[in-house]
Amino acid sequence: MIGLSNLYLSTAQAQTPQTTSPTPPGGGSILSSFLPLIIIFGIFWFLLIRPQQKEKKAHQQMLANLKKGDKVITSSGIYGVIFEVKDQTVIVRIGDKDMKVEMLKSAIASRIDEGKLQQKKS
Repeated sequence: MIGLSNLYLSTAQAQTPQTTSPTPPGGGSILSSFLPLIIIFGIFWFLLIRPQQKEKKAHQQMLANLKKGDKVITSSGIYGVIFEVKDQTVIVRIGDKDMKVEMLKSAIASRIDEGKLQQKKS
């Protein structure tokens, strides 16, 4: 019996944690715990969120500056010329037969600049 109790005692002593480091295992500052998350958020901000906000702002600026005679591409890929601009909508002339379509301004994907269009064709 003595041999068996010594075995249990030596096993129990082997399982007790031996702290050799001066700081406890769960210790440390909160900043060091959240630093990786802060860095990942910063990377996402500069690579995804910020460029998307700039693009959205530029698109809204373009929609606000639309005027009669501008050549545009709709979000569905239709080329046209703006015939009339209203508050929330525009009337776009498409095709050769003077077909006019009224659509929301938000359906305009981009404005075609003649200079850029000529450079692409060259």
